[in-house]
Amino acid sequence: MKRNKMNMFNRVVTGATLCFAVLVAQAQTTETAPSNPNVRLGQKALIDGDFKAAATHLQKALPAESGDPDVMYMLGYSQYQIGEYKKALESFGKVVQLLPEHESAYYYRGKAANILAVQTDMKVSSSNREKMLNAAILDYTKAIELNATDSKYYQNRGIAYRDLGILRGTSGTANYDKVIATEAYDKSIADFEQVLAMTPGKKDIQTEIKKAKVYRDNLK
Repeated sequence: MKRNKMNMFNRVVTGATLCFAVLVAQAQTTETAPSNPNVRLGQKALIDGDFKAAATHLQKALPAESGDPDVMYMLGYSQYQIGEYKKALESFGKVVQLLPEHESAYYYRGKAANILAVQTDMKVSSSNREKMLNAAILDYTKAIELNATDSKYYQNRGIAYRDLGILRGTSGTANYDKVIATEAYDKSIADFEQVLAMTPGKKDIQTEIKKAKVYRDNLK
């Protein structure tokens, strides 16, 4: 697969502007198109917004294409979109192993871990939830190191810190720790304030700051 074409595709998809992704795909000639038919089908399904079909086709492309970070990224993105978060974690993990500077893979791996950590219908111990939240924070931090100009990385890390504060700051639970919870809320507020500095006037972020301060100040 031609890496420059697929990297362009990945940047477009992560920006959620699929209309441009269609143009990228249409611009590909037979020579530059993926040679693996399952990758071609998966890419087309992804552009069409059929993430379930995309995941199915791209999974069939493995293990032959497991060494291609572009294929693994498309697979992880498709799995994320259909709620297969554990599988997405594995796919994005493979991406960053192959391409450590892939900021978007860190971002989506962080989001998948954060979602799993707060799902109430899952039988997961508090310690494992905390591990997932800390993993998400590390992934967002890595994405920020690679690109400090993207406000959504700070926003999502702020959410992860907030969720960690809630987890460790719930009175009466075995893992309650006021000090850790306070620190998590402080870091959450700092990240949300950074988002406001980069994108002034966002009312949703202003609300998140107020909520985090209330949670922190009400710790017992």
